[in-house]
Amino acid sequence: MTTPDTMFKRIVDDASRPDPYPLYAELRRTPVARQEDGTYLVSTYHEIVALLHDPRLSSDPHNREDAPPDLSAEAGLAPAFIRMDPPDHDRLRAQTMRLFGPPHNPARVYGMRDELTRISTGLIDGFAVRYDGGERIDIVDEFAYPFPVTVICALMGVPRDDEHLFKEWADALIQTLDPRLDPGLQRQAMTEMGQYMAALIGRHRQDPGDDMLSGMITEGLLPPETLVTTAIMLFIAGHETTVNLITNGMLTLLRRPEVLDRLRREPELMPGAVEELLRYEPPVHMLSPRGALADIEVAGVTIPKGASVVLVLASGNRDPKRFRDPDVFDPAREDNQHFGFGSGIHSCFGAPLARLETQIALTGLIRRLRDPRLVADPPPYRSNPRLRGPEHLFIEHG
Repeated sequence: MTTPDTMFKRIVDDASRPDPYPLYAELRRTPVARQEDGTYLVSTYHEIVALLHDPRLSSDPHNREDAPPDLSAEAGLAPAFIRMDPPDHDRLRAQTMRLFGPPHNPARVYGMRDELTRISTGLIDGFAVRYDGGERIDIVDEFAYPFPVTVICALMGVPRDDEHLFKEWADALIQTLDPRLDPGLQRQAMTEMGQYMAALIGRHRQDPGDDMLSGMITEGLLPPETLVTTAIMLFIAGHETTVNLITNGMLTLLRRPEVLDRLRREPELMPGAVEELLRYEPPVHMLSPRGALADIEVAGVTIPKGASVVLVLASGNRDPKRFRDPDVFDPAREDNQHFGFGSGIHSCFGAPLARLETQIALTGLIRRLRDPRLVADPPPYRSNPRLRGPEHLFIEHG
Protein backbone atom coordinates (compact mmCIF):
# COMPACT_ATOMS: atom_id res chain seq x y z
CA MET A 1 0.00 0.00 0.00
CA THR A 2 1.27 3.46 -0.94
CA THR A 3 1.50 5.97 1.90
CA PRO A 4 2.16 9.72 1.56
CA ASP A 5 5.77 9.27 2.69
CA THR A 6 6.55 6.80 -0.13
CA MET A 7 4.77 8.53 -3.03
CA PHE A 8 7.96 9.99 -4.48
CA LYS A 9 9.35 6.49 -5.07
CA ARG A 10 6.32 5.63 -7.19
CA ILE A 11 6.34 8.93 -9.05
CA VAL A 12 9.98 8.62 -10.13
CA ASP A 13 9.61 4.94 -11.06
CA ASP A 14 9.92 4.52 -14.83
CA ALA A 15 6.70 2.52 -14.88
CA SER A 16 4.80 5.67 -13.88
CA ARG A 17 6.15 7.86 -16.67
CA PRO A 18 3.39 7.23 -19.27
CA ASP A 19 0.66 8.42 -16.88
CA PRO A 20 1.68 9.90 -13.53
CA TYR A 21 -1.58 11.83 -13.11
CA PRO A 22 -3.43 9.22 -11.00
CA LEU A 23 -0.47 9.36 -8.61
CA TYR A 24 -0.71 13.14 -8.48
CA ALA A 25 -4.41 12.91 -7.66
CA GLU A 26 -3.56 10.57 -4.81
CA LEU A 27 -0.74 12.85 -3.69
CA ARG A 28 -3.04 15.89 -3.51
CA ARG A 29 -4.97 14.22 -0.69
CA THR A 30 -1.94 15.19 1.42
CA PRO A 31 -0.97 18.63 0.08
CA VAL A 32 2.36 18.63 1.93
CA ALA A 33 3.81 15.13 2.27
CA ARG A 34 7.07 14.38 4.04
CA GLN A 35 9.01 11.58 2.36
CA GLU A 36 11.17 8.91 3.95
CA ASP A 37 14.34 10.83 3.10
CA GLY A 38 13.06 14.04 4.72
CA THR A 39 12.04 15.77 1.47
CA TYR A 40 8.65 17.52 1.44
CA LEU A 41 6.43 17.18 -1.63
CA VAL A 42 3.94 20.00 -2.25
CA SER A 43 1.26 19.05 -4.76
CA THR A 44 -1.73 21.44 -4.61
CA TYR A 45 -2.07 24.62 -6.67
CA HIS A 46 -2.55 27.31 -4.04
CA GLU A 47 0.19 25.94 -1.78
CA ILE A 48 2.61 25.72 -4.73
CA VAL A 49 1.96 29.27 -5.94
CA ALA A 50 2.42 30.62 -2.41
CA LEU A 51 5.80 28.90 -2.08
CA LEU A 52 6.94 30.01 -5.55
CA HIS A 53 6.56 33.59 -4.27
CA ASP A 54 7.90 32.95 -0.76
CA PRO A 55 11.44 34.36 -0.18
CA ARG A 56 11.95 31.81 2.58
CA LEU A 57 12.29 29.09 -0.07
CA SER A 58 15.78 29.16 -1.55
CA SER A 59 16.96 28.04 -4.99
CA ASP A 60 20.56 27.92 -3.77
CA PRO A 61 21.31 24.21 -3.17
CA HIS A 62 23.75 25.13 -0.40
CA ASN A 63 20.75 26.03 1.74
CA ARG A 64 19.62 22.39 1.86
CA GLU A 65 20.79 19.92 4.46
CA ASP A 66 21.09 17.31 1.70
CA ALA A 67 22.94 19.61 -0.72
CA PRO A 68 24.05 17.68 -3.83
CA PRO A 69 27.53 17.94 -5.40
CA ASP A 70 28.06 21.28 -7.15
CA LEU A 71 28.84 20.11 -10.69
CA SER A 72 29.45 23.64 -11.93
CA ALA A 73 32.12 24.24 -9.29
CA GLU A 74 33.70 20.83 -9.97
CA ALA A 75 33.88 21.77 -13.66
CA GLY A 76 35.52 25.09 -12.76
CA LEU A 77 32.44 27.16 -13.60
CA ALA A 78 30.55 29.84 -11.71
CA PRO A 79 27.04 28.98 -10.51
CA ALA A 80 24.09 29.71 -12.81
CA PHE A 81 21.72 32.43 -11.67
CA ILE A 82 18.80 29.98 -11.61
CA ARG A 83 20.57 28.48 -8.58
CA MET A 84 20.85 31.82 -6.82
CA ASP A 85 18.59 33.90 -4.59
CA PRO A 86 18.05 37.67 -4.62
CA PRO A 87 19.76 40.03 -4.98
CA ASP A 88 22.37 38.20 -7.09
CA HIS A 89 19.72 36.26 -9.00
CA ASP A 90 17.70 39.36 -9.83
CA ARG A 91 20.73 41.32 -11.03
CA LEU A 92 22.14 38.59 -13.29
CA ARG A 93 18.73 37.60 -14.65
CA ALA A 94 17.87 41.20 -15.53
CA GLN A 95 21.19 41.67 -17.31
CA THR A 96 20.66 38.50 -19.33
CA MET A 97 17.04 39.30 -20.18
CA ARG A 98 18.01 42.65 -21.68
CA LEU A 99 19.38 40.78 -24.69
CA PHE A 100 17.14 37.74 -24.74
CA GLY A 101 13.79 39.30 -25.44
CA PRO A 102 10.77 40.99 -23.86
CA PRO A 103 10.39 43.45 -22.32
CA HIS A 104 13.76 45.10 -23.12
CA ASN A 105 14.30 43.62 -26.58
CA PRO A 106 11.04 42.17 -27.94
CA ALA A 107 12.32 42.07 -31.51
CA ARG A 108 14.93 39.46 -30.53
CA VAL A 109 12.25 36.76 -30.26
CA TYR A 110 9.21 38.05 -32.13
CA GLY A 111 11.36 39.20 -35.02
CA MET A 112 12.38 35.56 -35.55
CA ARG A 113 8.89 34.41 -36.61
CA ASP A 114 9.73 34.17 -40.32
CA GLU A 115 13.01 32.40 -39.58
CA LEU A 116 11.29 29.95 -37.21
CA THR A 117 8.67 29.20 -39.86
CA ARG A 118 11.39 28.62 -42.46
CA ILE A 119 13.28 26.20 -40.19
CA SER A 120 10.11 24.35 -39.21
CA THR A 121 8.89 24.06 -42.80
CA GLY A 122 12.28 22.81 -43.98
CA LEU A 123 12.35 20.05 -41.39
CA ILE A 124 8.79 18.96 -42.20
CA ASP A 125 9.55 18.96 -45.93
CA GLY A 126 12.48 16.68 -45.16
CA PHE A 127 10.25 13.81 -43.99
CA ALA A 128 6.80 14.62 -45.43
CA VAL A 129 7.33 12.70 -48.68
CA ARG A 130 8.42 9.59 -46.79
CA TYR A 131 5.39 9.97 -44.53
CA ASP A 132 3.06 10.28 -47.53
CA GLY A 133 4.62 7.13 -48.93
CA GLY A 134 3.66 5.12 -45.85
CA GLU A 135 6.98 5.23 -43.98
CA ARG A 136 6.82 5.81 -40.24
CA ILE A 137 8.59 8.88 -38.92
CA ASP A 138 9.80 9.88 -35.47
CA ILE A 139 8.53 13.30 -34.44
CA VAL A 140 11.21 13.56 -31.73
CA ASP A 141 14.37 12.74 -33.70
CA GLU A 142 13.26 14.26 -36.98
CA PHE A 143 11.55 17.40 -35.73
CA ALA A 144 10.98 18.16 -32.03
CA TYR A 145 14.70 17.94 -31.18
CA PRO A 146 16.37 19.53 -34.24
CA PHE A 147 13.91 22.44 -34.50
CA PRO A 148 14.61 24.18 -31.15
CA VAL A 149 18.29 23.20 -31.26
CA THR A 150 18.72 24.92 -34.61
CA VAL A 151 16.83 27.95 -33.27
CA ILE A 152 18.82 28.36 -30.05
CA CYS A 153 22.12 27.84 -31.86
CA ALA A 154 21.19 30.55 -34.37
CA LEU A 155 20.07 32.85 -31.56
CA MET A 156 23.33 32.41 -29.66
CA GLY A 157 25.68 32.40 -32.62
CA VAL A 158 26.73 28.73 -32.53
CA PRO A 159 28.01 27.64 -35.98
CA ARG A 160 25.69 25.21 -37.79
CA ASP A 161 28.53 22.70 -38.10
CA ASP A 162 28.75 22.51 -34.30
CA GLU A 163 25.06 21.84 -33.59
CA HIS A 164 25.61 18.08 -33.42
CA LEU A 165 27.96 18.48 -30.46
CA PHE A 166 25.18 19.65 -28.19
CA LYS A 167 22.85 16.64 -28.17
CA GLU A 168 25.09 14.39 -26.10
CA TRP A 169 26.03 17.24 -23.77
CA ALA A 170 22.43 18.33 -23.34
CA ASP A 171 21.19 14.80 -22.68
CA ALA A 172 23.83 14.33 -19.99
CA LEU A 173 23.24 17.70 -18.33
CA ILE A 174 19.48 17.20 -18.22
CA GLN A 175 20.11 13.96 -16.36
CA THR A 176 21.39 16.05 -13.45
CA LEU A 177 17.70 16.57 -12.72
CA ASP A 178 17.24 12.83 -12.20
CA PRO A 179 18.05 12.15 -8.53
CA ARG A 180 18.76 8.46 -9.21
CA LEU A 181 21.78 8.89 -11.51
CA ASP A 182 25.51 9.06 -10.85
CA PRO A 183 26.85 12.56 -11.61
CA GLY A 184 30.00 11.39 -13.42
CA LEU A 185 28.72 11.80 -16.98
CA GLN A 186 27.08 15.09 -16.12
CA ARG A 187 30.35 16.44 -14.69
CA GLN A 188 32.20 15.46 -17.86
CA ALA A 189 29.53 17.05 -20.08
CA MET A 190 29.60 20.25 -18.02
CA THR A 191 33.39 20.44 -18.35
CA GLU A 192 33.37 19.79 -22.11
CA MET A 193 30.55 22.23 -22.77
CA GLY A 194 32.26 24.85 -20.62
CA GLN A 195 35.46 24.48 -22.62
CA TYR A 196 33.54 24.80 -25.89
CA MET A 197 31.60 27.87 -24.73
CA ALA A 198 34.77 29.55 -23.47
CA ALA A 199 36.39 29.06 -26.88
CA LEU A 200 33.24 30.27 -28.68
CA ILE A 201 33.11 33.38 -26.49
CA GLY A 202 36.73 34.06 -27.39
CA ARG A 203 35.90 33.87 -31.11
CA HIS A 204 32.89 36.16 -30.72
CA ARG A 205 34.96 38.64 -28.74
CA GLN A 206 37.39 38.87 -31.65
CA ASP A 207 34.68 38.92 -34.33
CA PRO A 208 31.27 39.83 -32.86
CA GLY A 209 28.05 39.37 -34.81
CA ASP A 210 24.41 40.27 -34.24
CA ASP A 211 23.71 37.18 -32.12
CA MET A 212 22.86 37.16 -28.44
CA LEU A 213 26.21 35.84 -27.24
CA SER A 214 28.07 38.62 -29.07
CA GLY A 215 25.74 41.16 -27.48
CA MET A 216 26.43 39.79 -24.02
CA ILE A 217 30.16 40.13 -24.69
CA THR A 218 30.27 43.55 -26.33
CA GLU A 219 27.86 45.19 -23.88
CA GLY A 220 29.67 43.70 -20.90
CA LEU A 221 26.42 42.91 -19.13
CA LEU A 222 27.77 39.89 -17.25
CA PRO A 223 30.99 39.32 -15.32
CA PRO A 224 33.42 37.17 -17.34
CA GLU A 225 33.29 34.36 -14.77
CA THR A 226 29.53 33.96 -15.19
CA LEU A 227 29.32 34.39 -18.98
CA VAL A 228 30.23 30.78 -19.77
CA THR A 229 27.77 29.37 -17.24
CA THR A 230 25.00 31.64 -18.50
CA ALA A 231 25.65 30.59 -22.10
CA ILE A 232 25.35 26.92 -21.12
CA MET A 233 22.18 27.57 -19.13
CA LEU A 234 20.58 29.50 -22.00
CA PHE A 235 21.29 26.67 -24.40
CA ILE A 236 19.81 23.99 -22.14
CA ALA A 237 16.81 26.09 -21.11
CA GLY A 238 16.35 27.29 -24.68
CA HIS A 239 15.67 23.91 -26.18
CA GLU A 240 15.12 21.03 -23.77
CA THR A 241 11.70 22.00 -22.45
CA THR A 242 10.58 22.96 -25.96
CA VAL A 243 11.42 19.47 -27.24
CA ASN A 244 9.05 18.00 -24.65
CA LEU A 245 6.39 20.65 -25.18
CA ILE A 246 6.22 20.03 -28.94
CA THR A 247 6.24 16.25 -28.50
CA ASN A 248 3.68 16.25 -25.69
CA GLY A 249 1.55 18.60 -27.75
CA MET A 250 1.58 16.42 -30.84
CA LEU A 251 0.81 13.33 -28.75
CA THR A 252 -2.12 15.09 -27.08
CA LEU A 253 -3.57 16.18 -30.43
CA LEU A 254 -3.11 12.76 -32.02
CA ARG A 255 -5.14 11.29 -29.17
CA ARG A 256 -7.87 13.84 -29.88
CA PRO A 257 -8.44 13.93 -33.65
CA GLU A 258 -11.47 16.20 -33.28
CA VAL A 259 -9.29 18.85 -31.60
CA LEU A 260 -6.55 18.38 -34.19
CA ASP A 261 -9.06 18.87 -37.02
CA ARG A 262 -10.46 21.98 -35.38
CA LEU A 263 -7.00 23.53 -35.01
CA ARG A 264 -6.25 22.68 -38.63
CA ARG A 265 -9.38 24.57 -39.67
CA GLU A 266 -8.92 27.39 -37.17
CA PRO A 267 -5.17 27.95 -36.69
CA GLU A 268 -5.89 31.21 -34.85
CA LEU A 269 -6.83 29.01 -31.86
CA MET A 270 -3.30 27.60 -31.59
CA PRO A 271 -1.96 30.14 -29.02
CA GLY A 272 -4.73 29.15 -26.58
CA ALA A 273 -4.15 25.47 -27.33
CA VAL A 274 -0.45 25.83 -26.46
CA GLU A 275 -1.37 27.45 -23.13
CA GLU A 276 -3.65 24.51 -22.39
CA LEU A 277 -0.87 22.09 -23.33
CA LEU A 278 1.37 23.84 -20.82
CA ARG A 279 -1.23 23.12 -18.17
CA TYR A 280 -2.41 19.69 -19.29
CA GLU A 281 0.88 18.08 -20.40
CA PRO A 282 3.67 20.38 -19.18
CA PRO A 283 7.29 19.67 -20.07
CA VAL A 284 8.43 20.30 -16.46
CA HIS A 285 6.64 18.16 -13.88
CA MET A 286 8.50 19.16 -10.76
CA LEU A 287 11.18 21.62 -9.81
CA SER A 288 14.58 20.72 -8.48
CA PRO A 289 14.51 20.64 -4.68
CA ARG A 290 14.59 23.97 -2.91
CA GLY A 291 15.74 24.66 0.62
CA ALA A 292 13.73 26.18 3.46
CA LEU A 293 15.55 29.17 4.95
CA ALA A 294 13.28 29.10 7.99
CA ASP A 295 10.45 27.02 9.37
CA ILE A 296 7.54 27.41 6.92
CA GLU A 297 3.98 26.41 7.72
CA VAL A 298 2.06 25.15 4.69
CA ALA A 299 -1.41 23.57 4.83
CA GLY A 300 -1.03 22.85 8.52
CA VAL A 301 2.42 21.25 8.13
CA THR A 302 5.63 22.85 9.35
CA ILE A 303 8.50 22.44 6.89
CA PRO A 304 11.65 22.81 9.01
CA LYS A 305 14.57 25.06 8.19
CA GLY A 306 17.10 23.28 5.94
CA ALA A 307 14.60 20.76 4.56
CA SER A 308 14.37 20.07 0.83
CA VAL A 309 11.07 20.99 -0.81
CA VAL A 310 9.89 19.64 -4.17
CA LEU A 311 7.08 21.54 -5.86
CA VAL A 312 5.12 19.15 -8.10
CA LEU A 313 3.97 21.64 -10.73
CA ALA A 314 2.17 19.12 -12.94
CA SER A 315 0.04 18.06 -10.00
CA GLY A 316 -0.90 21.67 -9.27
CA ASN A 317 -1.89 22.06 -12.93
CA ARG A 318 -4.52 19.34 -12.45
CA ASP A 319 -5.81 20.55 -9.07
CA PRO A 320 -9.64 20.55 -9.20
CA LYS A 321 -9.72 23.25 -6.52
CA ARG A 322 -8.15 25.61 -9.08
CA PHE A 323 -9.17 24.31 -12.52
CA ARG A 324 -12.61 23.20 -13.63
CA ASP A 325 -12.55 19.70 -15.16
CA PRO A 326 -8.75 19.61 -14.85
CA ASP A 327 -8.35 16.25 -16.58
CA VAL A 328 -10.08 17.55 -19.71
CA PHE A 329 -7.97 19.09 -22.48
CA ASP A 330 -9.79 22.27 -23.48
CA PRO A 331 -7.96 24.47 -26.03
CA ALA A 332 -10.46 27.28 -25.34
CA ARG A 333 -9.97 27.21 -21.55
CA GLU A 334 -10.12 30.61 -19.92
CA ASP A 335 -8.44 31.79 -16.70
CA ASN A 336 -5.56 29.42 -17.40
CA GLN A 337 -2.83 30.52 -15.00
CA HIS A 338 -0.83 27.32 -15.22
CA PHE A 339 2.63 26.40 -13.95
CA GLY A 340 3.91 25.41 -17.40
CA PHE A 341 6.69 27.98 -17.10
CA GLY A 342 6.71 28.16 -13.32
CA SER A 343 5.86 31.39 -11.50
CA GLY A 344 7.56 34.03 -9.42
CA ILE A 345 11.10 35.34 -9.81
CA HIS A 346 12.32 32.07 -11.30
CA SER A 347 9.67 31.79 -14.00
CA CYS A 348 11.11 30.61 -17.32
CA PHE A 349 12.80 33.52 -19.07
CA GLY A 350 12.64 31.62 -22.36
CA ALA A 351 8.84 31.37 -22.29
CA PRO A 352 8.18 33.82 -25.18
CA LEU A 353 10.47 31.84 -27.49
CA ALA A 354 9.12 28.45 -26.41
CA ARG A 355 5.53 29.59 -26.95
CA LEU A 356 6.28 30.91 -30.43
CA GLU A 357 8.27 27.82 -31.43
CA THR A 358 5.51 25.47 -30.28
CA GLN A 359 2.75 27.43 -32.00
CA ILE A 360 4.67 27.40 -35.29
CA ALA A 361 5.73 23.76 -34.91
CA LEU A 362 2.29 22.31 -34.18
CA THR A 363 0.58 24.46 -36.80
CA GLY A 364 3.05 23.26 -39.43
CA LEU A 365 2.82 19.59 -38.44
CA ILE A 366 -0.96 19.31 -38.40
CA ARG A 367 -1.31 21.30 -41.62
CA ARG A 368 1.14 19.11 -43.57
CA LEU A 369 0.69 15.62 -42.09
CA ARG A 370 -2.70 14.31 -43.15
CA ASP A 371 -4.38 11.44 -41.30
CA PRO A 372 -1.53 10.88 -38.81
CA ARG A 373 -1.72 7.78 -36.63
CA LEU A 374 0.29 6.82 -33.57
CA VAL A 375 2.34 3.68 -34.04
CA ALA A 376 2.43 3.01 -30.28
CA ASP A 377 0.33 4.48 -27.49
CA PRO A 378 1.72 5.10 -24.98
CA PRO A 379 5.04 5.82 -26.67
CA PRO A 380 8.34 5.09 -24.93
CA TYR A 381 9.21 7.81 -22.44
CA ARG A 382 12.47 9.29 -21.27
CA SER A 383 13.52 8.14 -17.85
CA ASN A 384 13.71 11.64 -16.35
CA PRO A 385 10.75 12.17 -13.97
CA ARG A 386 11.13 15.94 -13.80
CA LEU A 387 11.36 16.81 -17.49
CA ARG A 388 8.71 14.44 -18.82
CA GLY A 389 8.33 13.66 -22.50
CA PRO A 390 8.42 10.77 -24.99
CA GLU A 391 11.83 9.53 -26.04
CA HIS A 392 10.34 8.75 -29.46
CA LEU A 393 6.99 9.50 -31.05
CA PHE A 394 6.49 7.32 -34.10
CA ILE A 395 3.60 8.17 -36.43
CA GLU A 396 2.50 6.93 -39.82
CA HIS A 397 -0.16 7.71 -42.39
CA GLY A 398 -3.47 6.39 -41.05
